[in-house]
Amino acid sequence: MTKRLLSSEEYDERARKLQDDCDYEGALEILKEGLSLYPSAVELHVGLGYARLAREEFAWAQQAYERALVLDPGHEEALVGVGEAFLRLGHRDQALLFFGRVKATGYDDVDLMLTMGRALYREGMYSECRDVFANATTRRPDDAEAAAALGYTLHRLGDEVGAGRQIRLALRLNPKLHEARVYLSHLLYDLGDWESSLREFERVPPADHWDALAVWRTIELKRALCQLEEDDAQLLPWQARLRELEAVSDPLDLLLAEVETEFNGSRNHQPCHPSQRELFDSGQEVGDVSHHQVRLPNGYVFQGPWHEIVRQMRDGAGFDHEPLARYMRRLAERWNEERGVEIPFQDPEAFIRAAIQEGLITLDDE
Repeated sequence: MTKRLLSSEEYDERARKLQDDCDYEGALEILKEGLSLYPSAVELHVGLGYARLAREEFAWAQQAYERALVLDPGHEEALVGVGEAFLRLGHRDQALLFFGRVKATGYDDVDLMLTMGRALYREGMYSECRDVFANATTRRPDDAEAAAALGYTLHRLGDEVGAGRQIRLALRLNPKLHEARVYLSHLLYDLGDWESSLREFERVPPADHWDALAVWRTIELKRALCQLEEDDAQLLPWQARLRELEAVSDPLDLLLAEVETEFNGSRNHQPCHPSQRELFDSGQEVGDVSHHQVRLPNGYVFQGPWHEIVRQMRDGAGFDHEPLARYMRRLAERWNEERGVEIPFQDPEAFIRAAIQEGLITLDDE
């Protein structure tokens, strides 16, 4: 019996499912096979660009998105993708040209706006991303993440009043947006509004705090404003959480993780990324099936391959409904906003190793 030929839409759907599970290698194979049959399928070229970008193969991603734009010059996702690729390669002017083309189309896809704004935010281009986030909040006034993102950006630009207004709006839209509440608490603390700062800090349960400075400030404010002694029972959960967050990973583990990360090339962001070696050689691939053990600041331990560890983290945090790729990206962006650290979110191994290096996660491998 002859095997039924898949349509280009079916190839695209299969690739998206693999990308949602962070199986970018599998997605690449599906997309390459699809493009061999349907070389003019714009969505397959866009999907290939996304997979390349996720693997930090920025030059390859740029080429894939540009091929899509040859076929459809106004494709918004391709325009955003090639712009982000240019940003990652350090070509800001070219990136802004493509982002400008998206804006000129009168775009109304808020998710694409947030993708574009976050790409600009990561590069410290705050004036540019402010305009994007402002547009997103206008288009979708009930989106808490868009409101919070605009607030963070305004704060980076020195507009503390506007930042506070936007973050409060985000919290009205989603009271459980803990990262926004902690950010607001720090803003109030820096403004000298101690009572309001403490009130906001305390509205986030100790176990949901991931910023050691926030927990330390909570303890100090409670002692000062509530006249508590250091050993008061009210402080015990906060002191325990602070000890968890301040726990330092074993230096040898961190050194080994850094050496391995450098060897694998996951921290090299030069225009010719080591993961693009298939441009010049046969591209032989070696899969990582080794098992590891990591420990979160709250004491939870996860074991298995890197991909499985991320899945366990996601499920343990109550986000089992969310694709792994989206979970890693959201967590990396939260760490960037709260801690100012850059965590790659395209690959589970790079994601975990970078978090270990920054002291966000402890590697327990022997």
